[in-house]
Amino acid sequence: MSRRITVGIRTSEYDPIYRNRLINMLINRILKHGKKSLAYKIIYRVLKELKKETRQNSLSFLRQAIRRITPDIVLKSRRVGGSIHQVPIEIGYEQGKSIAIRWLLEASQKRPDNNMVLRLSSELVDTAKNSGDAIKKTEEIHRMAEASRTLAYFR
Repeated sequence: MSRRITVGIRTSEYDPIYRNRLINMLINRILKHGKKSLAYKIIYRVLKELKKETRQNSLSFLRQAIRRITPDIVLKSRRVGGSIHQVPIEIGYEQGKSIAIRWLLEASQKRPDNNMVLRLSSELVDTAKNSGDAIKKTEEIHRMAEASRTLAYFR
């Protein structure tokens, strides 16, 4: 590792159709076995399905859903005096956004439908109604962080 050059901050690229970084993050997260063209097809079909279901701009609907799922704090395990405590730690927007995308995809994969397009679009619609599994995960994390707020000095 060179000592003279500092590494710059890497920003994610834009997707080719919507020119949006959030969609590109979703595409890279949904990617399985290197089949990026399949991931593109799934995400673009989800956006078309959202536009058909909600009669809104699907991109703003997606942003709103991700914003609702994004956590402000997460729990990190800290070993203090032989015992392990769950310590709440505030996170930045970018890290929270990547966690929210991960939770959204996990919740959509647990749904019973066969088609990933239908699963993901229905999870996004449920998120808008504050009733999806990803929303429950966010609320659970915030509840646990509130309960272990007294351990925050272990940071």
